[in-house]
Parts: sequence; structure tokens; C-alpha cells
Amino acid sequence: MAYWLARERRGQESSFIQRFDPRFWRVNFPRPAMASVVTTGPDSMQIDVELHREGELVGLIWESEDTLDHPLLAYETNRDYSNTTLSFRWQSQGVIALDAVNGPTLTIEGRDAQGQSRAWFVRLWNYAEGTPTDAVITLPFSMIESGFSLPGSPVHVADIDRMFISLVAPEFALGSNAPLPSRFNGSVTVSNIVADGRHSVLEIGDVRLPVHGERLATAYDDAYDQTPSRILRNLIGLGYRHDLIHYVGMSHFMRLGLQGEDLLAVPAGELCQPCTQWHRNFFALAYENDLEVIASISYELFNAYCPEAWKQRTFNGDPALTGWVPPSSLLSPANADAMAWLQTSASAFVSLLVASNLPVRMQIGEPWWWTTAQGEICIYDDAALLAFGGDPPEIPDLRQTLDADQIALLEAAGALLAQSTSDLTAAIRAAAPASSEILLLAFTPTILDPQMPELYRANLPVGWARPAFDRLQLEDYDWLTDGADALRRAAYTLTDSRLQYPLDEQDYLAGFVLRAEDREEHWTRIDRGVDEAVKRGIERRYVWAQPQVNRDGYTRMRSSQEDTMEAFDDIIYPFALGRSASVAPEFSTSISVTSSGHERRNSLWSDARIHFDVGPGIRSEQELSEVISFFRARRGAARGFRISDPTDHSSSGMTGSPSMLDQLIGIGDGVAAEFQLIKSYGGPQEPQVRPITRPRAETLLVSVDGNPSSDWLLGEKGKLIFTSAPAPGSEVRAGFLFDVPVRFAEDRVDISGVDFEAGEAPSIPLIELREEI
Repeated sequence: MAYWLARERRGQESSFIQRFDPRFWRVNFPRPAMASVVTTGPDSMQIDVELHREGELVGLIWESEDTLDHPLLAYETNRDYSNTTLSFRWQSQGVIALDAVNGPTLTIEGRDAQGQSRAWFVRLWNYAEGTPTDAVITLPFSMIESGFSLPGSPVHVADIDRMFISLVAPEFALGSNAPLPSRFNGSVTVSNIVADGRHSVLEIGDVRLPVHGERLATAYDDAYDQTPSRILRNLIGLGYRHDLIHYVGMSHFMRLGLQGEDLLAVPAGELCQPCTQWHRNFFALAYENDLEVIASISYELFNAYCPEAWKQRTFNGDPALTGWVPPSSLLSPANADAMAWLQTSASAFVSLLVASNLPVRMQIGEPWWWTTAQGEICIYDDAALLAFGGDPPEIPDLRQTLDADQIALLEAAGALLAQSTSDLTAAIRAAAPASSEILLLAFTPTILDPQMPELYRANLPVGWARPAFDRLQLEDYDWLTDGADALRRAAYTLTDSRLQYPLDEQDYLAGFVLRAEDREEHWTRIDRGVDEAVKRGIERRYVWAQPQVNRDGYTRMRSSQEDTMEAFDDIIYPFALGRSASVAPEFSTSISVTSSGHERRNSLWSDARIHFDVGPGIRSEQELSEVISFFRARRGAARGFRISDPTDHSSSGMTGSPSMLDQLIGIGDGVAAEFQLIKSYGGPQEPQVRPITRPRAETLLVSVDGNPSSDWLLGEKGKLIFTSAPAPGSEVRAGFLFDVPVRFAEDRVDISGVDFEAGEAPSIPLIELREEI
């Protein structure tokens, strides 16, 4: 299916918004604080904060440059706030009052009139009318002044990057890490937001792409700082519908409590207030937009918030830590307290779904036993040791051959993992007042790592087999973006045989692009992965995830009728081309002549396009009738077909007998398993390379490093697909006969019976098709 990576709007629909539209404010804060902002109307929003330490500060942020929305939906960048006024009603509950010494302050970051970076601090109480907790604030930007009292210092407002309003607890002490007397919860309602004046309106993208059939995944750890309305506006505008996967994350949803000197997830499994308010709003808006939400909860928890006893551990006692910075840890399926916390947290999200009239759909996301880079498996925490009999054998390296006792331990670990997911499933179903749908997400590149061939016993347990869950969801993005297609296909085969979920009970997650610099290559593979899932018969496909979609401008387009219709008939032209038929290869070269008479030549095509005229090969009225019938069956130029070029149809020279060493089609890297058949013309230095999309399958011979190979199958359009990726450095060669994909050059063929009888050959031109590969 067509896609593109949008960098900016180029004529797409746009509209206008009032600057300071509540949908586009965000929050930020240091851990372990938590805050959220949600829209409560077209000109109002609510901010909730949960604080634990005296020095914690939450910022309510407006940015002049939109770096969060998809390029087709972003608002324009305008750093000039001159002759613009912002007014709003401020109502606070609990947070420090407007008239306090550390009361809400507007920090403006930008540059002064000389272009030097600086910040200004504007005390909101100086521009308020009302009480310290309920006031109307009016900010005439061209006249506002910084400082604790007025008159203060003028603010240069013509070059502003961002501004934020500070929210703190009444006990705020700058720089202090001391705990507050108790957990602090507060909120602010900002309403009647009005912008007026010269720069009070911003242009904004207003695209509404056609529904294309794909779905999208979001993540609270990436979106907690934005409004739910902003998230859903992007999702709907980009053509995603039906439902979405929403990963609730591992670091922002939980309520924290002081345990000794550490703030840890409270055993009761409560959600913090900002998370509750955010998801209440998110689920309600999803319902209003006819979207269902699959809430995803996982066994992963931010390491600093995870009680030590809950963590999976290696044989040496090291905790299971992921590679994120700062790291998360993995919860032990054997620890009753950790699993109870997970069950209670999941039940809380079930309650929020129910309250929003959404069906209960919950994903158990990537439950696994962690493995380290050294091949150690983390199944040795105290609770797991007890579950495995107190003295299980050590598995120092899963990359080495294991004995029977070690394999039995992996099987036991798998059974324990399956029991924990079964218990979580039961807790979710018990919390749902009616029916519920439980989905399991498995990340195959980790749980089926080929360097650890026995790991699947622990991380793909038979206890997950159908009907343990309503649906199975698979993601394989490391392999997908690396081009490791043989591993991907082998994983599908193993998962299907081991867990027995039919294709109509499977979903696929495609993504993601970690680094923006990889977007061109990786999105191409991700998009092809989605298309492959369509061909495999997977109905529900999710792009992972929205932050990368927006950052890189990934834009999926709907298939046209022409895209979905097979426009090629895989049959050969019924007559051999005689000596009188013409064959004409064509290139396209732009040539410019300088004033001195020298030429500048630019080759526009990497490969020639061949023109044929098959009319002179027609020898009888019977053949003429068959050609006309063939022309009508192809609907003129509408449908392609094969033709054998008598001058060039072999990998060996032009017309020789093929051998397995004829054409070098690739060098193995140990990962890639798909190679396009090609034919090279000219010498080894900068040869002209021709993709071969219509080989004769029965003639194909393949070798790897000079040895015959049968470990492959022939895919569509000349794609050679190996079962196992060829070893690094190995030469992959092939020999074959091939046809040329062509179509009739015109929708009309002029043939005169009188001229034909008089010996005048008709003209029936064909033109080679450039097939996408």
C-alpha cells in the first residue's frame, strides 16, 4: 500500500485555531512527581498534580513550535506575541495560591532584542483580578513585566520559544529533596481562555485522511504530558479507526508511597490521581469518536519504583534491568505481592473502561522472564527459588547447550509464567461486569532468540495455547526493521504450531523506529510488514507507535481500486516472436549543452525499458484472430502479461543455458533471507543492473558460496526467499530463464484485413512494465 513520510504540509487542508487552544498545552515535571492536563471544553482545561517532595515543580507549558503533532496536523510556528493578549479564569484547589511567595509564575523563554537567550519570570498575581484561588488573569504581552512586583522589567515578546506556568505544593522549598508531610494532590481549572490581538490566531493542519484499514498503538509513558484530545485528533486525522492499543506504561500510572526512604509503587495497586483523570478523559473521548481502546498492562515497572522483592534476578542476584535509561525492571511471576499489584492495577483500568461505556478489552503485554546480554535468565529471585524447590540448577548461559535438568527448569519457569497470566486474566474478567476480551502480546525477537534456542520453553509456554486468551498478538519489530525475514517466518511457524491460534484470532504489531535517522529505511520495511500481514490473512494490524508516526510523518494511504485489483495476468504471449518482430531497449537521458559546447549528461533511468512490436510476427488470419482475442482479454493496455524476448531471456549471456553460478544476486549477512533476482550487464565496475521479476521457476538454480542450495522458495516478482539466512560473507548466485512483463502500448489496435491479405504486417506495439519490488 502507498505511504509517504511527510515533512510539512504541501497544499493539504488547513484551518485556524486560537493561540493557546487548550488541546495543545502540555505538562512537564521531574520524577517522582506526576501531573496531567485534559481538556474540559473548547476553552477550558484541568491540570492535576500529585507531589511527594518539597522541591517538586510542575510546569504547564505552551510551545511556539509544534514538535509533537504529525506534520500534516501541526500548528504553525510563530514566536512573535507582540500586540497579543491572553486572558483566562484561574481556579486552584490545593496548589499554592496566586499571592504566595512561590505562587504560580509564568516563565517566558526566548531571546531579547539583541538575540541573546534569556528567561523572564512574570508573577501571575500581578495581572489577576479576584481571590488568590479564583481570579481572572489578563496578560497583555506587549506590556507585561517580569519581577515579583510592579513596576518590573519589560519582556521582549517578539521571539519566544516557550512559556510555562509553575505549580507547586504550599510547602514548596526550592531544591529540597525532603519528603512532604504527606502525599500532595491538587488541581487547577483554567477556563474562558481567550486570545486576542495581532498574533492571536495560528494556522493548523486540518487533514482527514481516508480510512485505510490499519490501527494505531499509543503509550501513556509517551503521552502523559499531552492532552488526550490531542492524541486522538492525530489518530483520527491520519485515517486510523476501529480500535487502538494503549500501553499504560511502566512509570507514570502507579501511585507511589514512601517505604523507608524510597518512593515505591504502593502494594494496593492504586492509580495516581493525574493518571486517573487523564484516562477518564481519554476513554470518554474515544467513546465519543466511536473508538474502542485495548488497555495494555505489562510485567515491566520503572526500576526506581519497584520493590526489591518484586524483581526478577539472575543466579548471582542481579536484578533484571532493561536497556532503557533510566532502566525498568521485570516483575517476578512467582512473587505474590507483585502479581497482586499487577492484578489490582489492571482491575482499576477495567473500572475506567466500564465507566466510559467502552467494552473491556485488555492486553497482557510482553510477559517474560528477562535475559541478560550474557545469556543469563532471571528466574532466581527468592519467590521463584521457592517455587522451583529451593535449589534449582544454574543456567549460566542460554547460548550454550543445556542438560536435561536445565531444560526441565525452563519448562517449570514457563508453567509458572503461564499460571501468572492465567491469574491476571481471571482478575480482569472478575473486575468486568459483563464480557471481556483478553489479548496476549508476545515479542518474538526476544522470546525466540536463535542464539538461545531453548528459551521458548520459559517464554512461550504451552499454557498460553488456545483458548487461554481470546486473541494472540505478535510483534517482531527488531527483526522487521533489520530485514531478518527468515527469523520472522520461522517464528510464525513455531507460534502457530505451539499455541494453535488460527489466523482470524491473531493480530500483528508493526514498528517501531527508535531513531529518526533510520526512518527512511525502517518505515519502508514496516509498511511492507503491514502489507505482508494483509496477505497472511491478519485482519487487525497495529502500527507501533504514535510518537514515531508523528515524529517521522508516516502517512499510510488507502488502497485504490487499481491497487487492489490484480493488474497482471501471469500468462505468456501466445506466439513466439519471429525474426521480423522488433525489440528496442530504451533509456532516458537528459542532455544539456554548455556555452562552450560541452555536454552534461544525466541518466534518469537505472534500467532500460524495452519496446516490442509483435505485429510483424503474425503469419495467418488464425493467428491474427487469436491476437485480437488476447488483446480483448487484457482489456487493451489495462492488464500486463509475459513475453519471451528472443534476444535476451537467460542469465547466461543473452540466450545460453543457465547455471547456478551465473548471476551474483547478493552477499549474505547472516540476517537477510530475501534476495531479488537480477541480471547484470557490462563489466564488474558499475554494471547496469536489471531486476528480474518474471523468472521461469522451473529453470531456477541457486548456489551459496558455490554450493548448490535448495533451502529456498521463489516468492512474488522474482524474490528468492531462503528458509535460513545465508552466512555472513557468502556469495548468493542464481541462474534462470526469464520473461519480460509487458502490456499493450495502446488501448486500440488498427488492423486492416485487406492490407493483411496483401502482405502488409500490422503494428501491435508492446511496452515493458516497471514492476514494484
